[in-house]
Amino acid sequence: MSDRPAPAAARPDRPAVAGSATSGGRPAVEASALSGQAVAAEAVATAGREAYARIVAALIRVTGDWTLAEDCAQEALASAVQRWPAEGVPANPGGWLMTVARNRAVDVLRRVDVERRKLRELAVLALTGPDGETAPGEGEIVDDRLRLVFTCCHPALALEARVALTLRTVCGVSTADIARALLVSEATMTRRLSRAKAKIRAARIPYRVPTGRSLDERLPGVLAVLYLLFTRGYDADGQPAFAGEAVRLARLLDRLMPGQPEVAGLLALALLHHSRRDARRDADGNLLTLDRQDRSRWDHAAIAEGLDALARAGDGPYALQARIAACHATAVSAEATDWPAIARAYDRLAGLQPSPVVELNRAVAHGYAYGPEAGLTLLAAVRAGGALDSYPLAIAAEADLTARLGGTARAAALFREAAAACTGAERRALLDRATELCP
Repeated sequence: MSDRPAPAAARPDRPAVAGSATSGGRPAVEASALSGQAVAAEAVATAGREAYARIVAALIRVTGDWTLAEDCAQEALASAVQRWPAEGVPANPGGWLMTVARNRAVDVLRRVDVERRKLRELAVLALTGPDGETAPGEGEIVDDRLRLVFTCCHPALALEARVALTLRTVCGVSTADIARALLVSEATMTRRLSRAKAKIRAARIPYRVPTGRSLDERLPGVLAVLYLLFTRGYDADGQPAFAGEAVRLARLLDRLMPGQPEVAGLLALALLHHSRRDARRDADGNLLTLDRQDRSRWDHAAIAEGLDALARAGDGPYALQARIAACHATAVSAEATDWPAIARAYDRLAGLQPSPVVELNRAVAHGYAYGPEAGLTLLAAVRAGGALDSYPLAIAAEADLTARLGGTARAAALFREAAAACTGAERRALLDRATELCP
């Protein structure tokens, strides 16, 4: 998850109209109403992001009905959209949504004459407070969200289904946005989500966090989904919101599962990379490689949090990747980067988790630590098997190492070859590198 490819205007504020009783050409009363609607809309969006998963998780625990829980949460949000502009944003938006969703579930269950036990349990849920976060119910509600993560990531589901279900249910991402991110139609994604939920019901997948040996077996799958979720958002043309949700979920896991070193490692890895999110592009939206980023724009609070998590991590694959990210995050300049330490970390990672992509990154690290000839030697070895023949970043890595040896014409040709296999921001960045070498 390096800032890819291989090394290689804000809107002005609108002025106020002095001495006028209007705003933007509208009467003051109308402008005030529009402002109130905007405030309410933003409040609904914020409360939805923060409370959706908690509401769904609590209702699934009580009703056992995944679809009912999602429908009630969505209806609560729809009700807020209609009512908050007129009635005002409540003091506790998340609590308001929880209450409306819970009451809607009670109404549905009453109509279909579901067991009275479930109605009693919904009444008990009300005792935890309007938002489910007060002291008596806090642990239960937070645990509900963790149960939901583990249910979405059950190994009986295909990896793609786990990612989609996590995005939809835990993160509250719309089906249309998930479909776009995973390159399928919305109708296809709707069917996949329905099949995944049906499989959970048919297989009687338990809605709980496993313990003991089962936890050890299941946790890697959960971490793999969060890792994939983060990379989907961090990629050059990915959706940044996905990366942010992965960080949030990793924080949740780390808080609720202390002592799990790979959870801490994944959290550290995500935070250290995500700290660069605001510096990865220039004013025109073009990608900037690490050596060209303004390090004052990095999120240094996130870096500090990531380093704290790294101190609690072990020596697994996520922790090793986090240590590599920490070498970049703590370097005061690109020239001060501890490339020998990065190369050693990749040596260890290649032993733990061998793959062509890891070997590619190892070759680049050795090229910066010990000279471009060393990097090209390792790169030739990993490409000899053909696994990276169509991988544009392998071509870009060869281009960068070749350029550092002085072969500018060949390097430019390689950058253009890599760009031909890319789209969007990565394509533009690679073409820019080629033009810099051979205008």
